[in-house]
Amino acid sequence: MLVLAGIVVLHITAITLLLVATIDNAWWFTDSVATDVWGRWELAGSAWHYTNLKGNYVEEYLQVVQAGAVLACIFSILGLFVFVAQLFTLSKGQRFTFSGALMLISCLCVMIAASIYTDIFHKQEQGWFGHSFILAWISFVLTFILGVIYVVLRKKSE
Repeated sequence: MLVLAGIVVLHITAITLLLVATIDNAWWFTDSVATDVWGRWELAGSAWHYTNLKGNYVEEYLQVVQAGAVLACIFSILGLFVFVAQLFTLSKGQRFTFSGALMLISCLCVMIAASIYTDIFHKQEQGWFGHSFILAWISFVLTFILGVIYVVLRKKSE
């Protein structure tokens, strides 16, 4: 029972990190610019102004990063619901492979999004990656660990 609670807490943590990484505006920083996968905030005087990303970056890569981040969130949330459903429907001794597959797909999506963001964007700019970017990579590790746990885990009792 304690293992089950730990897995659910780890899964909710991974979902939370994925959502924060996708929604928050902290993927890239300079002294006067804050950027995420949805928009760019530029400091003009003492006020921050929102600008659209479409003109600054290659649109195809931007859409892949956005889609990867959103799909990672969706597959991770689905993985939690499927895991809870499998707790009540699987017979003794079966593995949680469908939950594991959903988490590994989520892992793949967030890896693709963060990798493309790392390789394509901000190569010529001086700045640093923000906490949302770091959370995306941490959630990659957590979703991978959860995917492996779900694939290996067997239901012990009914």
